[in-house]
Amino acid sequence: MSKVYDWFEERLEIQAIADDITSKYVPPHVNIFYCLGGITLTCFLVQVATGFAMTFYYRPTVTEAFASVQYIMTEANFGWLIRSVHRWSASMMVLMMILHVFRVYLTGGFKKPRELTWVTGVVLGVLTASFGVTGYSLPWDQIGYWAVKIVTGVPEAIPVIGSSVVELLRGSASVGQSTLTRFYSLHTFVLPLLTAVFMLMHFLMIRKQGISGPL
Repeated sequence: MSKVYDWFEERLEIQAIADDITSKYVPPHVNIFYCLGGITLTCFLVQVATGFAMTFYYRPTVTEAFASVQYIMTEANFGWLIRSVHRWSASMMVLMMILHVFRVYLTGGFKKPRELTWVTGVVLGVLTASFGVTGYSLPWDQIGYWAVKIVTGVPEAIPVIGSSVVELLRGSASVGQSTLTRFYSLHTFVLPLLTAVFMLMHFLMIRKQGISGPL
């Protein structure tokens, strides 16, 4: 076992990386409010785990989506627990993100030299809201259907290109299977990938620039 570790250590310098992570200086003014970003990350990881578990049972079709959600809740082993954790951790993630944004703003975390950290954080906020909108539609019940219809109809107010944007979001002139397919793809692949990329950028810049000052 030690030979395997030595092989990786020689090439990756694992110990140096571990020392750098564990020896990072934490300013004395840091308190519990500085944990809000980490809690948001934890909620995201819970979302990924529980969402992945539900993909084994969920069927993204307008005829089977609602029934598959009902199956998860009533028939699948611990399905009710997994979906409930997914739902409540989503609400917790949004709440923690909002509180985190307020904390960063009040402590001047958007000022030089942390402008890009702030920008990536704002992008992550938009992605989080997009998770909520797309996920809300997936059960394809009355609430989900009309929520999608209203949200995708908003861009129609944009002059000239409004109708084209609506059709792009819906996949057709009206809300239907193409819309559900698009929202499912966004919710389970596109948004998680973008979120992972921007989170990596966000944390690397925090690592580089350090934590903002006290209130």
